[in-house]
Amino acid sequence: MVAYGSDGSGSAGLGFPSFDSAEPAPADGGAPVQGCDAARPGDGGILAYGSDAAPSAGPGPLPRGSDEAPSADGGSTSRGSGRVPPPDPGLPFYGSGRVPQSDPDRPFYGSGRVPQSCPDRPPYGSGRAPQPDPDPSPYGSGKAPQSDPDPPPYGSDFLQLDAGDASGSGKADWLARRLRQAIADGRLAVGSRLPPTRVLAGELRVSRGVVTEAYRRLTEDGHVEGRRRGGTVVVAAPALPPSASPTGHARAVDDSAPGTLFVGEPGAKVFDALRAVRARVDFTPGQPDLAAFPRTAWLRAERAVLTGLSSEQLGYGDPRGAPQLRRAVAGWLARSRGIRVEPDEVLIVAGTAQALTLLHPVLRAAGIDSIAVEDPGSLGTRQHLANGALATPPVPVDDDGVRVDALRATGARAALLTPAHQFPTGVVMSGERRRDLLRWAEDGGLIIEDDYDAEHRYDRPPVPALRALLADHVCYAGSVSKLLAPALRIGWLVPPPRYRDALTEAKRFTDLGNAVLPQLVLARLMDSGDLERHLRLLRGRHRRRRDAMIDAIARHLPGATVHGAAAGLHLTVTYEPQVPDTDLAAAALARGVKCQPLSWHRQLPGRPGLVLGYAATAPGAIAEGVAALGEALRTLSRTASRPQVDPPA
Repeated sequence: MVAYGSDGSGSAGLGFPSFDSAEPAPADGGAPVQGCDAARPGDGGILAYGSDAAPSAGPGPLPRGSDEAPSADGGSTSRGSGRVPPPDPGLPFYGSGRVPQSDPDRPFYGSGRVPQSCPDRPPYGSGRAPQPDPDPSPYGSGKAPQSDPDPPPYGSDFLQLDAGDASGSGKADWLARRLRQAIADGRLAVGSRLPPTRVLAGELRVSRGVVTEAYRRLTEDGHVEGRRRGGTVVVAAPALPPSASPTGHARAVDDSAPGTLFVGEPGAKVFDALRAVRARVDFTPGQPDLAAFPRTAWLRAERAVLTGLSSEQLGYGDPRGAPQLRRAVAGWLARSRGIRVEPDEVLIVAGTAQALTLLHPVLRAAGIDSIAVEDPGSLGTRQHLANGALATPPVPVDDDGVRVDALRATGARAALLTPAHQFPTGVVMSGERRRDLLRWAEDGGLIIEDDYDAEHRYDRPPVPALRALLADHVCYAGSVSKLLAPALRIGWLVPPPRYRDALTEAKRFTDLGNAVLPQLVLARLMDSGDLERHLRLLRGRHRRRRDAMIDAIARHLPGATVHGAAAGLHLTVTYEPQVPDTDLAAAALARGVKCQPLSWHRQLPGRPGLVLGYAATAPGAIAEGVAALGEALRTLSRTASRPQVDPPA
């Protein structure tokens, strides 16, 4: 085999020329190495890449690109022989030193010629520097490139840091403080990557231990997290201290900055902003176990639906929803909630949010301009009603449910309630309170029943929906957001007869109906029993996670009171009022734990607390998150109990 770059030929077809010599190899059969002058005999005349000589003899297959047929003795033209096959005369073999005719200005690698289209760029290894960039020196030359002078002695472009601002013994404190401030004000957003410790130490001209110590403190605070090859990443933002507006009132939340989530009154985008914040432990209430979504059952139902789907069903459908799903929902409500309803009375909507949006103009047209809400009650629901220009007078909730006497005192003609599992306290409305509420409705009131998670119960018997008791005065709303996934955006609305046609018209002019394919798949899940089997699976998983949270609260928050443990996807925890719950939620987020303060869901004063969802978090992470909550509460309590010393006059 001819070595790379050789111009010699083998002796009698048996030897190989060397790299730089045309002399034949010795006959002792020794195998040369790169750079030697001898070649190994006995390989049948196969030439190496770059050779211009053909083998004298020797069997072998016809090389790719050759136009010669093998001879009787098996000889063939080898790769790199320098001969060009007639079908493509302009295409030489690799390393032949010839330029293909179709591209005369483009030589092969190693030919030593420069293509005409780039005359100033020599080949690799030529020793010449390209003309457009003559200054940079090769690595290891000891010379610094002219375009990259020495960095400033004490500064870094990263956050405009200047180590000269730190005291001689407090560089780690200074750096940790600057990084924490940058995370809080949004310059280092969640997901940002910090520079490697060696790089930042070199730019600041400090020891690497200074940077390592600063990163360690941020890690202990829960602000950053080391991810091996992924570097050190920001995972949570601390809360900034509250600042008052020029009028003296607390300003609304700036939803674009995670550090201000719990400052002032929550704005319309606060839930979007909170969802966007990454945290080690997520206790967001109302979030189901999305990892348990029945993917196999859903795919099986989807294949069955597509197999039997007619072409006509792919067109525009009934704005009330697919008839198959309305029948399935009617059966589901009869079995699980005690509601007897005809399919034509069911309106399929994109979750409870769209149900409320459809109700806004219909209720205003009926002369209803305010809807009483529970207090504490869902902030999100209150925001939806306010978006529809409806007032939301608060009605207190006690251990028996909403106080009907306070509801009458508001003068509101409608009330939005969660009687089966009150959000966020978890109270189940008592029988006596239900009878009193139904009497209020018979006197001309309208009840909007939000049955958001009634299927999830563990330690108590089921309670019937109010819609099953007084159909003409209850507008019932439900969805699969807590049962399957919020992303499906499928729910249902069962209005009183007097509002049915107006709501159907509102739905028609809103979107002409929901997507049909997901409706048909959900209907099949309901009819086949797969949805009920999934619910039984979820109840076991959720019960274990609820028990893990209750145990962790008993260990790490011994003075706290747990509410609503018998059902649902969340717990509400209240504690002594020395620490505002917004401060506690901010301190928890700074430690990588996401939750909601109870005061977000209040309009009236009350005890501080937290609303903690457990359904989407594994038991081990639940224990870790509650431990962080306990640490944060103890820290804030110590700070609040310290005596305030007046400054000297």
